[in-house]
Amino acid sequence: MNTHHETETLVKRPTEQIYAEYTPHDFLVWKTLYDRQMNILTPNVSAAYLDAIKTIRFTNERIPDFSEVANMLQPLTGWSLEVVPNISPTPTFFKFLSQKKFTATCWLRSMDQLDYLEEPDMFHDVFGHAPLLSNQPYVDFFKGMSDIALKHIDNQDKIDLLGRLYWFTIEFGMIREQGKLKIYGAGIISSKGETEHCLSEKTTHLPFDVATIMNTPYRTDVLQDKYFVIDSFEQLYDSLPEIAAFLEK
Repeated sequence: MNTHHETETLVKRPTEQIYAEYTPHDFLVWKTLYDRQMNILTPNVSAAYLDAIKTIRFTNERIPDFSEVANMLQPLTGWSLEVVPNISPTPTFFKFLSQKKFTATCWLRSMDQLDYLEEPDMFHDVFGHAPLLSNQPYVDFFKGMSDIALKHIDNQDKIDLLGRLYWFTIEFGMIREQGKLKIYGAGIISSKGETEHCLSEKTTHLPFDVATIMNTPYRTDVLQDKYFVIDSFEQLYDSLPEIAAFLEK
């Protein structure tokens, strides 16, 4: 989903993953980002994510192979990754989600872009998003949200409201586990700055509430100043009827 600013002219990116084309530099970037993020994530990320990254066998030494990821996800949740060159247009994004396919880029940033990249690369898309595609309540919510979106795909105002929901859950959501705040949103998971920032005293943590989220705009070009906290992924899934009803108003 296009939750980032698009540049006027997008760089031409690969439309399929050809694993043999990854360079030693690509592997170094993956390892550097992986090690740095896991170091700060391990005490702060959801236990579900730590379990999931083991389930789909991500390591610092090897860039994920999309076909292998699909082979591991299929018997668990039926999901897979769909290679796209850049940010997907909203209709395309939700169409693939409804088919249990998460659109992901397969190119990596360079070493001089470790801390900031204007458009999402595969570290964000795959390291951030792919592990939790093995979690059934999480993907049930993901698919349910996409099914609702497709019903309103020609109504930009309602799609914008769903964009807020996507932003404050899938991208920048937090979860309370055993009384402690933990991270599950991919936008936090894939960002060193956001990971360090989201648990600081500079931010506000609000209970998950559909109406509040739908009425809360966000910015894509700054560290977030507020995060919505769920109690479980089942809570997200159980909120789907309320989301659908809100959009019917």
